[in-house]
Amino acid sequence: MTAAVPQSQESSFDFEAAFRLNYARVARLIARIVRDPGRAEELAVEVFYRLWRNPKAQGDKVGGWLYRTAVRAGLYELRRQGRRERVAHLLGHGPRPANPAEVHESAEDQRRVREVLAKMDPQRAELVLLRSAGLSYAELAAALDLNPASVGTLLSRAQQVFRKEYIKRYGQP
Repeated sequence: MTAAVPQSQESSFDFEAAFRLNYARVARLIARIVRDPGRAEELAVEVFYRLWRNPKAQGDKVGGWLYRTAVRAGLYELRRQGRRERVAHLLGHGPRPANPAEVHESAEDQRRVREVLAKMDPQRAELVLLRSAGLSYAELAAALDLNPASVGTLLSRAQQVFRKEYIKRYGQP
């Protein structure tokens, strides 16, 4: 990712040239992380959109910035997929259990999660549910009419409340 970005004679940043030189490498790097070439291409476009929106990154070290941002985007996608799979499993949207004992256990997990969510403050429960559905912090702020700067703190507190209530009622998951 140390490819130099051609600069015009006025030394202004040539975004198009940076894109042409680095897009394939960024997409391949993300694909190695997420194991999904299609999703990797979408994330690579997001990385370049961030570059376009960030004039401070548009300089001589753009290759390093792209590499770091691509790795972070890939890792964030893995975490997002993991959260989505865990919640889908708890809510019964994942693969169906094979035997009656697993069916009962899955239904019991769902019931417990619903009970804990029902006992929580509605705003906190909404935060937990919407985040588990894959909404970004900006989308959470817009959906729940929150200050975007406070979404992370509010979400963390909501998750802690959920965890404590679940453990209090049912022990460690």
